[in-house]
Amino acid sequence: MITATFQGQVIARSEETVYLEGNHYFPMASVSPDVLEKSWVRTLCYWKGVARYYHVRTGSRRAANAAWMYPHPTPLARKIKGHIAFAPGSGVDIRP
Repeated sequence: MITATFQGQVIARSEETVYLEGNHYFPMASVSPDVLEKSWVRTLCYWKGVARYYHVRTGSRRAANAAWMYPHPTPLARKIKGHIAFAPGSGVDIRP
């Protein structure tokens, strides 16, 4: 079981994360929907596609652009479709 916490609150928990490039990608269904806020930030990865970013919020604390997902990943990265990852150093703690 992999757990993501922010400010002491569990925000995601899953036994079915996809581990890719040093990040655990959690199925969206395993993430508390009330902790994610859409961001306007997008980035392009040459082999995964366009990433969409989210802010993570619990109570009055917010980590800007601390999560990302690939809504339409390339065929090479299809296993992360519908999954979200949390940025190292953002304040989100990922633990087994």
